[in-house]
Amino acid sequence: MILAGDIGGTNARLAYFQPQNGHLRLVSEQTFPSREHSELGEIVSQFVDASGTRPEAACFGIAGPVRNGRVETSNLPWVIEQSRLAKQIHLPSTLLINDLEASAWGIGALENSDLVPLNRVSGPTVGNQGVIAPGTGLGEAGLFWDGKRHHVFACEGGHTDFGPQGDLQIELIRFLQARFGHVSYERVLSGPGLVHVYEFLRDTGDGKESPEFAAALKKGDPAAVISRAALDGVDPLAEKALDLWIAVYGAEAANLALKVMATGGIFLAGGISPKILAKLKGPLFMQSFLEKGRMRPLVESMPVHVVINEKAGLLGAARCASVRGKS
Repeated sequence: MILAGDIGGTNARLAYFQPQNGHLRLVSEQTFPSREHSELGEIVSQFVDASGTRPEAACFGIAGPVRNGRVETSNLPWVIEQSRLAKQIHLPSTLLINDLEASAWGIGALENSDLVPLNRVSGPTVGNQGVIAPGTGLGEAGLFWDGKRHHVFACEGGHTDFGPQGDLQIELIRFLQARFGHVSYERVLSGPGLVHVYEFLRDTGDGKESPEFAAALKKGDPAAVISRAALDGVDPLAEKALDLWIAVYGAEAANLALKVMATGGIFLAGGISPKILAKLKGPLFMQSFLEKGRMRPLVESMPVHVVINEKAGLLGAARCASVRGKS
């Protein structure tokens, strides 16, 4: 039995998978609110003890840079150590990998029904691949093609400097610099980032916030409130915010595609992308993706898909454990 975890700033998802005929069968799964727990070991121990099953291998995808078996989570006050976690669940060893590294491991196990294409390309689409995933933060990862198979690697591209395109985005970065100093892509392309974009438009007079909408923002998750209102077309300011956000998303997805030479495709993963699929399928995302000057013909040849399987990260962690956990 393989224990897999997809650990984000909002939710920690744990699952058991059973290898079966070259595939991984989901046995059981549970989601825990990350911020309600003091550490990952507490969550894992609770899940394992309740199941009454001890895993043979384990791997956890964590939102944050993993170095030497240790990670300080980007959006949680946790420090996770691989050796300590292994002792807590009574395993000789366990694996910690970046959460987008886990998502990248999951790409090869997805079915066609798990993917929604945003463009159509002609000719072969073999080569490196890239994964980008806005959520509580912004994760990115790559898959290097050696001519026979893909090799997954993690990166922290979401923390690179935000490169504004056009006057409105230049105003946005100035607004965010006044608030944060350094402005990374994550400051825009994340759930909190959508709220930043909305506040920028509101506070600079690009639209008027109604008292009812202001109350809704205070009552619920503001990012979810803004995106829902934008998708439903009930608030012009929310629509402007999501459109600006999507324009930045398209540009950064293409940045990643160029940096890893993703002729094998770019995959939009994470919790937000499937929820705004209707907007991503519109013209704005791909217009921004293709605006790469002399490199336009190259990015035009790269397939872009939205990952709609919410278990891709879990499945990837399980795949990683099955390959590396027993070695």
